[in-house]
Amino acid sequence: MTILKSREVILLGAILVLLALISTRFVGFIAPKNLVNVFNDTSPLIILALGQMVVILTRCIDLSVAANLALTGMICAMINVSTPGLPVSVIIMVAVSIGAFLGAINGLLVWKLDIPPIVVTLGTMTIFRGVIFLLTDGQWINAHEMSTAFTGVPRGVIFGIPVLGWIAIAIVVIMALVMSRTTLGRAFYAVGGNPHAAVYTGINVGRTQFFAFVISGALAGLTGYLWIARYAVAYVDIAGGFELDVVAACVIGGISIAGGSGTVIGTLLGALFLGVVKNALPVVDISPFWQLAISGAAIIIAVTFNSRAGRTKGRVILKSAEVTQ
Repeated sequence: MTILKSREVILLGAILVLLALISTRFVGFIAPKNLVNVFNDTSPLIILALGQMVVILTRCIDLSVAANLALTGMICAMINVSTPGLPVSVIIMVAVSIGAFLGAINGLLVWKLDIPPIVVTLGTMTIFRGVIFLLTDGQWINAHEMSTAFTGVPRGVIFGIPVLGWIAIAIVVIMALVMSRTTLGRAFYAVGGNPHAAVYTGINVGRTQFFAFVISGALAGLTGYLWIARYAVAYVDIAGGFELDVVAACVIGGISIAGGSGTVIGTLLGALFLGVVKNALPVVDISPFWQLAISGAAIIIAVTFNSRAGRTKGRVILKSAEVTQ
């Protein structure tokens, strides 16, 4: 019975039901090749959501991930245009480094200045977008200006799955190991679950939140390169509003806004749920503009569900503590 009540199992069931309903309108949607395409389209969301997951677990939020993606991607595109012979591996390392640096700015402001995370990341979100305009004067970088090697990496196919999809799978595995097998991963849960108790166990709450922002930023930077290279275009407003989908994926996947609760698998399923919805809207003749309404409604429903589950879990923990005492 426990596994049947699991959030991940319920969400997986919802995805399967959704696929079944969509197939009644267009059976080709559930064809293996199309499902691979859906997963590939959702891969950037998966990577960003895993970074956001870590931040939310520590009772913070990062609204600058899409702007981080855009700025890092633009810098990568500019580097490629100026030095087309530079190995893509170097550009990817630059992307991750820039993204981590931008994430570190958020983390330091939250840690050292004790500014609320939502205020910090709203501010840096605007700053990052502004920096893109200053760097480019509002100009676009298009496909014909980028090298074939630069745009080819995420588009390559291995065993029938694009490299972009394989990178998302690798990030899922790495994050699952970090969260379950490392001291840092356990610290994220401890800080979000009870920051006051975490201090007594020797955990530096501010520093742990700082590392969460760095991880989120690094993954946003990686996604910045992958996004620009896949779509072969870079401009100021790229991925505009995408932070809403990232937060929605986490919340739908069971990550508690109150912190300290959630899983990598849940985040993955939350992103896949949104990915299926986004790709299915044109198939069932629903305007893509409804995606924002659906995402917003899903956040409200998921937060309500999470808060009720959290209160129930809290009572169980309290009982266990009483028994232990």
